[in-house]
Amino acid sequence: MRANVPTPTTAATQLLRTRIGKICVAIIGSTAAEMIEKANAVVKENPFLEFRLDYLEKPLAALPRLKQFFADNTAATGIATCRREPNGGKFKGTLAAELEVLSKAAGAGFHLVDLEIESAEALKKGELQKLRDTGIALIISHHDFNATKDLDKVYDRIAPFQPDFYKIVPTAKSLSDNLTLMNFMERRHETSSIIGICMGEPGIISRVLGLRAGSVFTFAAATQGEETGPGQIAARTLLETYRVDQVDAATKVYGVAGNPVRSSLSPIMLNTAFRRETVNAVYLALQTTKVSDLIKLVNEIPIQGLSVTMPHKQEIMQYLERTDPLSAKIGACNTVLRAQDGKLYGFNTDVAGIVGPLEKRMSLRGAKALVLGAGGAARAAVFGLRDKGADVFILNRTAETAQKLAKQAGAKTIKKEAVAKTPFDVIINATSIGMAGQKGTHLLDKELNTKLVFDLVYNPLETPLIRLARQQNIPIITGVEMFVQQGARQFEIWTGKPAPEEEMLRVVIHALRQKAEAEAAATSEEAAPTTKATSVPKAVPVARTETKTKAEPKAKAETKSKPEVKAPAKRKKAS
Repeated sequence: MRANVPTPTTAATQLLRTRIGKICVAIIGSTAAEMIEKANAVVKENPFLEFRLDYLEKPLAALPRLKQFFADNTAATGIATCRREPNGGKFKGTLAAELEVLSKAAGAGFHLVDLEIESAEALKKGELQKLRDTGIALIISHHDFNATKDLDKVYDRIAPFQPDFYKIVPTAKSLSDNLTLMNFMERRHETSSIIGICMGEPGIISRVLGLRAGSVFTFAAATQGEETGPGQIAARTLLETYRVDQVDAATKVYGVAGNPVRSSLSPIMLNTAFRRETVNAVYLALQTTKVSDLIKLVNEIPIQGLSVTMPHKQEIMQYLERTDPLSAKIGACNTVLRAQDGKLYGFNTDVAGIVGPLEKRMSLRGAKALVLGAGGAARAAVFGLRDKGADVFILNRTAETAQKLAKQAGAKTIKKEAVAKTPFDVIINATSIGMAGQKGTHLLDKELNTKLVFDLVYNPLETPLIRLARQQNIPIITGVEMFVQQGARQFEIWTGKPAPEEEMLRVVIHALRQKAEAEAAATSEEAAPTTKATSVPKAVPVARTETKTKAEPKAKAETKSKPEVKAPAKRKKAS
């Protein structure tokens, strides 16, 4: 057999490509009834479905019911996948059993089958032709669960089988692995029908921008929590938050860079702002441990602007052409803009996001403030407060780092044992402690000796520190206010347009409340597994931006212990 054989262009393949959409929704379930229930829930909005038959104990027994599903939904286009365990799936049967399931899927109304390259190579001569003779379109897939390697070699391995579609799915260990995949697809997609995705948290870029690079379609989960591959995104999120069906060559790319960024609500907030103001742009989560890896991606895509979060706010400075005086003074930057000259410029919007909410509640001149932490956000807090005349104390786990910051800003350091004996006007948490997904004990004891608590962590709404302050009837400012304020300034720097702050605030609060309700429901179910939780309503898509909802009231320091958020004042499975 010859390598580098292009995909045969048949009338059947051309007809099929008119049926398939840009998003194929993966349907899972332990029974045929469960699969059909889930398929019925999404088929009207997304008629292109992949049924993961390997999730079923007896896939063959499910085919008659699935045949009825296709008869009832004639607009639906289906992929049958029955991936064996050795190749990353759940099917425990033999190769012959897998082939039987896929062959009979054609008679059940499926339009395509996904056969992994390992199974294709193990088939005896003529067996693959029997599958083709059913008239079903063939996807030959390759999954690398460990890395992104030479994708042209993978292509050459698949090519002898002359599939209708090449599905190549590596794992992104870095942001630049997405570039490897997308560059490959740009070279190959004109002569072959390529489906390309990078698995893993850093691979979100390929799931959103892959279509623009030449992937025929991408895969999505039916709902959050039903992912069939690491890093897979829910279909509604792809459509409503990332608007993948509208991303084109003119779409500008922005993103939040940090580690971790999995729980970041910046993509929901900024993509909502772009849509509301009709800006042709998309905003992505850029998970990276290395700023050098980030800069390579920024330059090659290219990316037009960045929100920079922990732990990269200081290191990013060395890659910038110039920064505003505030960033230079603080030594930390949270906003990057690619100017018309192609060079990167830095700004700091954290200071305004911290000082602004505080000044609505108190005079900072002469105020005694305790800042927890000494990283990028803490630097913004310390310098911002000192500029306003506050007396600032720094508490950090690493005393040397705190001492260095204190010397630079004209602040003081304080030991943990002295905190409880010292009254403060405000305590500001600028560490990641309390953030969703982060573990660690707080720097403070249980008794808070302060008039106000400001936690810069916004996710979840109720952080351990906020909860502690509420219990002691201490007024609080949640991180949501700072988060929206700094994000609004970023939007304005990037676009030159006023930010839709009320809408940005609304979707952030809505998303956080949904998350809290979901977690409460899960806790309730764990506590009483035989009782279904009925008090939590069905989730509403967090990215919807109808303007019927009124803006939240203006923010005030809370003195009651109600778990509410006040708004700021206007301004390894295969995919």
